[in-house]
Amino acid sequence: MKMKKGQLDILGAEILDACIAVHREMGPGLLESVYKAALLIELALRDIPCQEEVRIFVTYKGRQTGKYFDIDLLVCDEIILELKAVKEVVPLFEAKLINHLRLTDKRLGYLVNFNVLRLKDGFQRFVNKLY
Repeated sequence: MKMKKGQLDILGAEILDACIAVHREMGPGLLESVYKAALLIELALRDIPCQEEVRIFVTYKGRQTGKYFDIDLLVCDEIILELKAVKEVVPLFEAKLINHLRLTDKRLGYLVNFNVLRLKDGFQRFVNKLY
């Protein structure tokens, strides 16, 4: 059963808080894999279910293409997190997350770049049009 909009917003706020906690502890300048591992721990400490590297198979006109993509983190089977540790977020990262939302019918996603001085400058919210 899908979460209601208000529930998703509350969960999104908790995810932001968890990302800020990781960033405060670790700081900028590390590898994406380090932030992912730390965020998985932080979410677990908050009893927030999360799956790592979720494989999604792509269909075209109802047929399997044999291709797939992996979602960095899927929180509560509802929210997609695309994690980065880069100098600059480029439009391709945003397009990737938007496509992941569309192809999975998920309503909410966050692009999180940990390589910033203040995490709120590296945190972007994306909404599928179905939201």
